[in-house]
Amino acid sequence: MKRHERMNALLELLGERGNLDVDEAATALEVSAATMRRDMDALAEQQLLTRTRGGAVLSSVTYDLPIRYKRGYHTAAKEALARTAAGMVERGGVVGLSGGTTTTEIARALATRADLAEPGPQPHLTIVTNALNIANELAVRPQIKTVLTGGVAHSRTFELTGPYSELMLRQITVDIAFIGANGMDPEIGATVHDEAEARINGLMAERAEKAVVVTDSTKVGTRCFARVGGSEVFSAFLTDDGVPEEARREFEERGLHVILADEGEPWDDRRS
Repeated sequence: MKRHERMNALLELLGERGNLDVDEAATALEVSAATMRRDMDALAEQQLLTRTRGGAVLSSVTYDLPIRYKRGYHTAAKEALARTAAGMVERGGVVGLSGGTTTTEIARALATRADLAEPGPQPHLTIVTNALNIANELAVRPQIKTVLTGGVAHSRTFELTGPYSELMLRQITVDIAFIGANGMDPEIGATVHDEAEARINGLMAERAEKAVVVTDSTKVGTRCFARVGGSEVFSAFLTDDGVPEEARREFEERGLHVILADEGEPWDDRRS
């Protein structure tokens, strides 16, 4: 793992746990303690973490790390989720994407899908997103019509929120929406750190014929501050095979069809 990838991974790991000691972080990222100390010192200089005796904690301004610092962790799992999600999209459809690292990977998978990347006089797909970084990547691809919701930009997640986003979303319909989450609990459903993002993500899901929560299994059992929704807005939960079997059964019992990445399960809309 290159240094910038390792530092990205350290920041995301710290974001999940809140604090880390040097030895714990070194073991998790498979480097020496001396290397980890240097990485922590470098990130502290950028005010992305605060050094403690023997470790580090999140800085007060980084409760939700910028997406550009989160791409190096669980990359393989997110790419597998993206491949599976892209396979659920029909050519000519309208896709909703919330912000987040996993949904960003879905956007990339769709942009490079062979039948969607073919040149043509008209776009092969419409993507509606409230994420500035996703729109920035897709805007240069003429085969995809990119629709940005508008709103006020969140400095860490690059998501647009607020009344302008709501106004736009209430005027459209989406065939399928993929909504990222910071936590996924069988009882509570999908949750995120910010209440404004939760409101917009929930509205995007409501405007979709089929809405899918998508996140890797490390988020299962985690509850964050703001609830996006459960089976009342989502039809399915796309995750990887690390989700515990007991949790999977509970999601199913509560009306959320669990789809495992790369297993090729057929779409089964159980919301109705």
